[in-house]
Amino acid sequence: MKLAAIENPRSRQEELGQFLTATPVADFMASMFGPLPRTVRLLDAGAGAGSLTAAFVSRCCEKLDGVRAIEVTLYELDGEILDALSETMRGCEHRCADAGIRFTFIIHSADFIQEMSARLAGDLFGTHPPAFDVAIANPPYRKIGTDSAERRALRSVGVETSNLYTGFIAIIQRLLVPGGQLVGITPRSFCNGPYFRPFREDFLSHLELRRLHVFESRQAAFRDDSVLQENIIFHAVKGRHQPSELIISSSSGEHGDGITETVFPFAEIVHPHDREKFIHIPSTASHATAKETMDGLSSSLASLGVTVSTGRVVDFRLKDALRKEPERGTVPLLYPCHFNGGTVHWPKLEARKPNAILDNDETRPWLVPSGVYLLTKRFTSKEERRRLVACLFDPDQVKTKWVGFENHLNYFHTCGHGLERTLAVGLYAFLNSTVVDQYFRRFSGHTQVNATDLRTLAYPDRDTLQAMGRDMKTLDLSQDEIDQLVTKHLHACR
Repeated sequence: MKLAAIENPRSRQEELGQFLTATPVADFMASMFGPLPRTVRLLDAGAGAGSLTAAFVSRCCEKLDGVRAIEVTLYELDGEILDALSETMRGCEHRCADAGIRFTFIIHSADFIQEMSARLAGDLFGTHPPAFDVAIANPPYRKIGTDSAERRALRSVGVETSNLYTGFIAIIQRLLVPGGQLVGITPRSFCNGPYFRPFREDFLSHLELRRLHVFESRQAAFRDDSVLQENIIFHAVKGRHQPSELIISSSSGEHGDGITETVFPFAEIVHPHDREKFIHIPSTASHATAKETMDGLSSSLASLGVTVSTGRVVDFRLKDALRKEPERGTVPLLYPCHFNGGTVHWPKLEARKPNAILDNDETRPWLVPSGVYLLTKRFTSKEERRRLVACLFDPDQVKTKWVGFENHLNYFHTCGHGLERTLAVGLYAFLNSTVVDQYFRRFSGHTQVNATDLRTLAYPDRDTLQAMGRDMKTLDLSQDEIDQLVTKHLHACR
């Protein structure tokens, strides 16, 4: 069945948060559904040109597994794509007619979140929300502001989230009948981080995960759109009891390449006692090895007497206090650009960022007293080998009484003051190790490292970290040397 052609300029895609599903990805998603009822009520919210529904129809027509009728409800807000969507649906009609399946469809050119939130909340008098047996979704991906119409609509039905895609999924699951199935392709960012915690709790309370699929390439799913967000596909069933195990699969994303599948206990994907409900997705052997190593660690940052916080200085709020070069009355202001290997290189006058901030009554609450601090980048570029990039701030190298850490940094401290040096160096070695990086990638599919993510990690005990710190004579070690040092001490503490 040929899909209708559609042109969608990049600027319009970004405005709508819309990225169309390639046919091979749509076909793979349709293949993930389990047994279907004889009459299937299908929801395709954010339908685009209809590739997901077309793939689902093809699956039903080819499998001939008892489906006798398909009733499709489609939502698409972009008026410029509606003709292509209608043409695709007419193709589905012909395909189903040839297979002896009754096919009907209705296209709503309306805002899915606004309309369905109102119906779920009972705001539309006498209009009950529809019910669906199956949903297939590539929801729009776009941040939504705290006071936006979408955010208010979602709150009216008990959904708190900061992105359209999670809002779509939350509404869709509310429209499924018990046992109804959902296959969706979304960014992986909901799997961790504090902003998506309410969504994870909602998702895991109402949907039973059956399968998660990851792509080995960050660009694989939406190559033509230059999307760098890491994406996953999930299959879930409406219900309140998670399975004892589920399938994790992966592929390169290239057409025709093989898919690897592994069955994991559900408790390894969402740890039973994790209050954050992080979703871990091991996709390589090294991820599994990293989990085994990290499971052997029992210390938390709190038990170590250490805290991690986000840098206090939000530069645009203190713009008048920033200085390109240090001058009398200023103190160092550190950004990720000041990372130089394992230590801070300051000042960096060739950088575009300021190097200093005034020390006065206005700025002092956002500064910290000088000391030994471990810093990590909150955002890493896609080119960097590691998601976790740690660096030591050494007061012997940067002489100052106070220092400012910009908001794109996390900093480890003890009650707002610096760390004991050997402990800081031990944490530096541990966080820069490959085993921690691989473990971190199990639950983080994007380049952001939140302070919450760092708090949830397990750490070696204080004695082991201090032993690592004493053994690390210089911070300028290769990755292999750091890994060997960390492995030696982790084995010794078992």
